[in-house]
Amino acid sequence: QVQLVESGGGLVQAGGSLRLSCAASGSIFSINYMGWYRQAPGKQRELVAGMASDDSASYADSVKGRFTISRDNSENTVYLQMNSLEPEDTAVYYCNAQALRTSYDYQQSYWGQGTQVTVSS
Repeated sequence: QVQLVESGGGLVQAGGSLRLSCAASGSIFSINYMGWYRQAPGKQRELVAGMASDDSASYADSVKGRFTISRDNSENTVYLQMNSLEPEDTAVYYCNAQALRTSYDYQQSYWGQGTQVTVSS
């Protein structure tokens, strides 16, 4: 099994910054993709940013220019640097990894438990 543990959430004023971290552990052969999703109350979970194993990144339009995703492949860790935070960024942020447990495994999707980000106006 693959476990994802997130950290770095919290309460911040509008215009502030937070850095989220997500570390993957367990039986891991390779991680092809790691990303961050978020879910605000009453809304569907949405992709915030993702990064493939070749370090190509994608972002939701709402966070482009403010958020930066990065990976440390040697540590199976993904980060999300969030700057110029807005009240609309308030949500539970979830880490996702698309990983193989062995060389003959098929790719599966794994989720962290979520970390709360609250931006006050």
